Amino acid sequence: MTKPVLNTQLYAQIVGLLQAARENVIHTVNRTMVLTYFEIGRMIVEEEQNGKERADYGKALLKELSHQLTNEFGKGFSVDNLENMRRFYLVYKNSETLSRISKNQISEAPLRKSTASAPENLNLSWSHYLTLIRIENDDERSFYEIESRNNNWSVRELKRQFDSGLFARLALSRDKKQVKELSEKGLVIEQPKDVIKDPYILEFLGLPERSFYTESELEQEIIDKLEHFLLELGNGFAFVGRQVRFTFDEEHFRIDLVFYNRLLKCFVLIDLKIGKLKHQDLGQMQMYVNYYDRFVKLDDENKTIGIILCRDKKDAIVEITLPENNQQVFASKYELVLPSKEQLKKLIQSESNG
Repeated sequence: MTKPVLNTQLYAQIVGLLQAARENVIHTVNRTMVLTYFEIGRMIVEEEQNGKERADYGKALLKELSHQLTNEFGKGFSVDNLENMRRFYLVYKNSETLSRISKNQISEAPLRKSTASAPENLNLSWSHYLTLIRIENDDERSFYEIESRNNNWSVRELKRQFDSGLFARLALSRDKKQVKELSEKGLVIEQPKDVIKDPYILEFLGLPERSFYTESELEQEIIDKLEHFLLELGNGFAFVGRQVRFTFDEEHFRIDLVFYNRLLKCFVLIDLKIGKLKHQDLGQMQMYVNYYDRFVKLDDENKTIGIILCRDKKDAIVEITLPENNQQVFASKYELVLPSKEQLKKLIQSESNG
């Protein structure tokens, strides 16, 4: 009997179906687990508040509960984990994320075979929430929750963005109302300045803070870790090329890095400077932007954005060199190491109190 030739299209369709089913099962289990842990946290808090005034009662309760649950269900119910469930409830009990969930929805979640009726915005993993509940500032926590959901951040990427102070860096260029919008909507890209960060944190390159390196070496490191750099740039960026050459008036010019932003529908040109920003650098980028606007972009695309990444800059130089209504050329510092927790705390507190 001749062995049948497997239809590759049929096989691909079945594989796709199985992968989708697996993802759906994981998603359903995850939502059920998150809702269940929230409910456990609620029960613990209410038991503590049920006339138990002794300060040591809560610790004793968690210890005894941990002992009995571990005996019956195995790992996952240590005192620390139970405290995390308690904290999860306290942090999110009044949040918009969980306010839409009825008490019956939560209490019935462990009993249902599916949590399909659970709200769509409660779909991060328990590991994500373990990171989020440790963020004290409510606006900052809400921002990272929204961005994790919108950009499908892994837990590792969430921690990296938090450690790099993404919220604080975005907040520095916004007024109080706009900072509040970050916590309610996440990063919404509607105009060129929405994609700009100052500083950019490039710690993933692994370059020592004080070592000497050239602009070409910095460029090569970015290309080698392009996926990380795209995450640092933010939403909607696609890589076009490096050292992109164009000729104008019989002179050759090269742009270090060229990207395209799908949300803004425009080219984004990046020039790398390892030293202090000079007014000549701004003039050069203005020329690059003008060239792209006149000879490269299509009629239905928006004006080109130019970003100069430099180690140091003076805002006065930027302001006096560029036009007052500038919406195309920007200068931002980059850092090769993560800012300290103290630095980030000061930035966040200054914005929250501003």
